[in-house]
Amino acid sequence: MSDHHDRHPDVPEVGRAVLLPGRVFGPSRPLLGAVAEVLLAGGWAVRQVRWQVPEGIPERKATAWVVDQARTAADGWAERPLLVGKSLGTRAATYAAKQRLDAVWLTPLLLDRSVVRAIRRNKARQLLICGTADTLAWDAAVARSLETELLALPDADHGLVVKDDEARTAAGLDRLRAAVSSWLP
Repeated sequence: MSDHHDRHPDVPEVGRAVLLPGRVFGPSRPLLGAVAEVLLAGGWAVRQVRWQVPEGIPERKATAWVVDQARTAADGWAERPLLVGKSLGTRAATYAAKQRLDAVWLTPLLLDRSVVRAIRRNKARQLLICGTADTLAWDAAVARSLETELLALPDADHGLVVKDDEARTAAGLDRLRAAVSSWLP
């Protein structure tokens, strides 16, 4: 089950984006919220997806479920949306690859071969933003092997938080904003 909230920029619209949350990190949490701010300031309309992940969904079915959520969110919103996914939302990489959609992946699941294969197959532009202390998703060798732009935040975890260091966490969020802003067409 999911729903969405649409936001429109105060400047002329240049494109449309679909933001897919993680299992825990929703669309209003700092990471997706920061990306939404950058997109809106740059003229992008934003569709923020909120979902209730089915209880006990097996990993092998999670990708199909996320892809269905991404397709449903994009339908009627944009023919070729920019996809932004956080963690679980990065399972939409298979949809992005099939549709050749530009994408920003926040803490992509680089330990999952199907996500990595999908990112590798996508010939569109992609930006990966990762934390090097992310035990749930980070793989330095895989990240370097992908033909994408990469921002790897030292010592940041799955929420891109540097433990016991608010200043470095805030600086990392600023770097995320700057990376997304400079990456946008």
